[in-house]
Amino acid sequence: MKFYLINGSNRKKFNTAKLLDSAAEGITDELERRKITAKVEIIDLYTLDYKGCKSCLHCKKIDGKYYGTCPIKDDLLTLLPKLWNSDGIILASPIYFGNVSGQMRCFLERLIFPKFVYGSDTLATPKPTAFIYNMNVTRQMSEEMYTESIYNTIERFIEYTFTKPYSLKVYDTYQFKDYSLYEHKFDEKAKKKQLEEQFPKDLEEAYSIGVQIVRDAVNNRH
Repeated sequence: MKFYLINGSNRKKFNTAKLLDSAAEGITDELERRKITAKVEIIDLYTLDYKGCKSCLHCKKIDGKYYGTCPIKDDLLTLLPKLWNSDGIILASPIYFGNVSGQMRCFLERLIFPKFVYGSDTLATPKPTAFIYNMNVTRQMSEEMYTESIYNTIERFIEYTFTKPYSLKVYDTYQFKDYSLYEHKFDEKAKKKQLEEQFPKDLEEAYSIGVQIVRDAVNNRH
């Protein structure tokens, strides 16, 4: 079995990365409990050289050489087939300017569009998926601004292509190691409290998602 976790943040040791590490731990622990040998890999998108979809439409050309795949020769050329053929995928991204990171957005275009068939069934093999969002804004602000325009749209296309994703939204995260070095209007004490009291719960939920991804993947094989 193979499971991939996709990090859409450049901060490899901060909130998004920690959430993915916890999800990966959940996957690994559940695999060990079931005595299953599997590959679990975290992919940092900011280490790869690629762009978004170019709308060449080779992936849609009937009987074409690249039907259902992507011909662009960059760092996603060999990675995407691994993900399409995997047993489970967890994606995670910070929210920048009301959307997932640019790297994640470009990645989603390349991951989903080749398997997305206009007016027909998906070309992708069904698999358990999840999306973890990490953001600086509060739950209230997120629900007022993002729910329909961001989360639902992304998850609708993931569901159409693979399966309905588990969704974890992590709010009001601790953004700086030293707030005194940056211009801001945040209540640092409140942010610190959120980090100490809520973020551990978010990590636990990410862990649980990892566990559930394995359980669903095993069920898919039976």
